[in-house]
Amino acid sequence: MNLTKEIIANIKADLDKLKPSLPEEKKSRMYKIINPDIDAYVIFGIKTADIEKVIREVQSRFTPSFNQVKEIFKYLVKIDNEEYKFAAFFLLNRYKKQFDEKIPAFFRDEYFPFCHTWSSCDSCCIRVIGPYLAKERNDELALKTIDSWSKDDSIWIKRASMVIHLKIIMLQKDFDEEYVFNKVDNMLEYSNENYIEKGIGWLLKTCSKYKPNIISDYLYENRKNFSRLILRYASEKLPKQWRDAILQN
Repeated sequence: MNLTKEIIANIKADLDKLKPSLPEEKKSRMYKIINPDIDAYVIFGIKTADIEKVIREVQSRFTPSFNQVKEIFKYLVKIDNEEYKFAAFFLLNRYKKQFDEKIPAFFRDEYFPFCHTWSSCDSCCIRVIGPYLAKERNDELALKTIDSWSKDDSIWIKRASMVIHLKIIMLQKDFDEEYVFNKVDNMLEYSNENYIEKGIGWLLKTCSKYKPNIISDYLYENRKNFSRLILRYASEKLPKQWRDAILQN
């Protein structure tokens, strides 16, 4: 067995050992929350911290090269299993010092065709892609990625463009309001999709932490254009008086 296959086998075996025995009611609730877009999708219910521990131990034990890790990643993300996908993200992220301008395209091509849940979509953006693109030297690549992904036909990639954007805003604690509002306006066309609708609200809520006056004014002036859900999400962190004005009929 070559090293790549051995590492994959170890990751799968270690995660399989951690599968909790969940009552049917709890299992049903977990699937309802994560809501995969295919029926044959497996969720073990393993804690994220435990997945990370498995990956740390496997990486320390085998010390694969970056190229080997990318092959492991490509194998694991193709499996319709939540924990295997998370394991792939966490393993790749341990090699973030070797990331370059090709990493967004790598995720787009190798992971997103096999994305079936909001949780795995958001995790790779929040934990891996977003922090890399938030680095000052990557400003141009960040804009290029957000612009391109926001126009993709895939709902998951569209959502990812917003999650990457809001993670960059979280890390930089600032944003270009004209750019954000333009992205939101363009995304409204697709807001009949629940995960796009919620993504718009989440993006604006994130912005409201840093420029509450600007976001409050924008929401109030455009409240007729937004769904109730977007307005509720986006105004969640605003002062009650402002929020009440935004949510009034």
